[in-house]
Amino acid sequence: MAPFIWKTRLLFVDTDASGRIHYSALFRHVEAAEMEFFRFIGRPFGGMSLDELKYPRVRVEADYKAPIVCDDQLDIHVWVDRIGTASYTMAYSIRKGEVEAAAAKLVIACMSVKTKKGHPLPAELVEKLQPFVKIDEL
Repeated sequence: MAPFIWKTRLLFVDTDASGRIHYSALFRHVEAAEMEFFRFIGRPFGGMSLDELKYPRVRVEADYKAPIVCDDQLDIHVWVDRIGTASYTMAYSIRKGEVEAAAAKLVIACMSVKTKKGHPLPAELVEKLQPFVKIDEL
C-alpha cells in the first residue's frame, strides 16, 4: 500500500539561528503527521486512551539529509516500519518535492494504565496498522 502523506509548511518559529529547521521542530511535524495518519485509519488520538492503554514513545531518531528552511513545503510520508507484540515502529520520509530532506522513526510502546508495564497491542490496532507496513523492495 502507498504511504499516508501529510502536507505541511515549515514555519519561521521552527528554524534555528542558521535559518534551517531546528532539530526538535522536525518531531512536532512528524507528530502532527502521525495524528492525521491515525485519524485517517479511524483511530484518532483522542479515542486511543479509552481502552485503558497508553502509547508512550520509547525511542525517537532522525536523519537530516538536506536543508529545510522557512516556508519549505514538506510532504511527510508515513508508514508502519514494524509491528511487534507490545510496540510498533512508525517511519517517516520528510520530502521537499522529490528530495528526501529527512527521515525519522518512532518506537511506540503499548502500556497498561493500571500496571504501568508493557501490554500486548490491541488486535484492532494491529489490524488497522497492518496495511501500512512498509515492504522494502528487493
